[in-house]
Amino acid sequence: MKRHTLFSFIGSLLLILLFSSCQTAPKKTDISLSNTSSIDLTAKAISIERSQLSNLPEGAAYPLIISAKGDTVASQLDDLNGDKQWNELFFVVDLPANGTETFSLQWVKEEPNYVIRTNARFGKRSSANTPVKPATDDTLYAKDLPKSIGYQPYQTDGPSWENDKVGFRDYFDGRNAKDLFGKIASFMSPENVGINNEGAVEDNYHVMADWGRDILAVGNSVGIGGYGLIAGDKLLRLGVTVDDSISNIEKTTFQIMAEGPVKSVLSYQYENWHPDESRNYQVDENTSIWPGMYAYQNTVKFSGLQGDEDLIIGLVNSNNQNPLQEIPVNDRWEVLLTHDMQTYNRQWWLGLALIVPRDLYLGYTETPKTGQLSNSFLAKLKVENNRPVTYYAAAGWEMSDGRFKGPDFFRDHVENLVKQLSAKIEVTIK
Repeated sequence: MKRHTLFSFIGSLLLILLFSSCQTAPKKTDISLSNTSSIDLTAKAISIERSQLSNLPEGAAYPLIISAKGDTVASQLDDLNGDKQWNELFFVVDLPANGTETFSLQWVKEEPNYVIRTNARFGKRSSANTPVKPATDDTLYAKDLPKSIGYQPYQTDGPSWENDKVGFRDYFDGRNAKDLFGKIASFMSPENVGINNEGAVEDNYHVMADWGRDILAVGNSVGIGGYGLIAGDKLLRLGVTVDDSISNIEKTTFQIMAEGPVKSVLSYQYENWHPDESRNYQVDENTSIWPGMYAYQNTVKFSGLQGDEDLIIGLVNSNNQNPLQEIPVNDRWEVLLTHDMQTYNRQWWLGLALIVPRDLYLGYTETPKTGQLSNSFLAKLKVENNRPVTYYAAAGWEMSDGRFKGPDFFRDHVENLVKQLSAKIEVTIK
């Protein structure tokens, strides 16, 4: 009798331990990705919404994605709407043409360490005599421009973002143009770019460093991928120039929404943009970058449109002496492209390109050489109230890859990028 009771007790204990083990074992999810295109994909961006995943763990947990070959795939969780809860699982993968790869997703308590392949940087000083401090957000009012307050408050004139191939920066100081950092190394540029040893704002990025340098003369253009509106033949600049004391935008808000090993996202809101007395617009902008491409993605949305406006997106042409090329790559995307020795002092070969939705494309125009918005080719696109428009801006510098010296290589590169971006991925989650 005692022996039977002992065996029953041991058996019950084993069942409890087994049940407990099953309850605490990591929950795994299989994610199958099918490349429906006929080309191999490199660093293809994969975004999975939180609502697509089940059996999410309670409390703090981090995704761990393993390929079928046993390789760890860098990933991150992003809160893209600011509600303090992640809503996107993001990673990049290589996929064979017309092929399917399966990945295992599990959740771990400690955040994995990955090679950092994207970065977002922003810094501000509160006075001319105080050092720059890193920040993740800021609000700029119309009367707070550098010419009004007597100093430049922002590190590198505003936020910058980069990946392992290229970098960019936004003139948040009221100009709202986009500039270009050419990179000669895959590692991220240091956090003190644009700051001297005393912590003051300093233009120290127009000379070559071990990571690269600023290579583009922007002037009064909107740079590479900056934008505005055109009504009839009147150019409406989003913001002002370096010579202005008061902005035509009442309030501009900026925030770094995500900064991780494989994606960085920046958000801007422009409240009450008055390009003239009869117009008042609200504008939302989201900028994203992920590894592997010499480009960034931008999405803009307007409200307050009166119906006579078109969206304009710019490519600076102050050092370009060659014609703009229009390339209808496929049914989805149109490319506008230049290639010349169009860096500072025409020192290096540089290709610039815009990738815009073909169904919205209305052709292009060229600005005057002087004025509030000058020295630019401008892609013209249809625009409607509260309808987001997504486009890409790309750049290929010969010091990043010597093959960018050749105009044919740069054109082929951009066309391949368009095909990569266009490729559809079927996602199956089990």
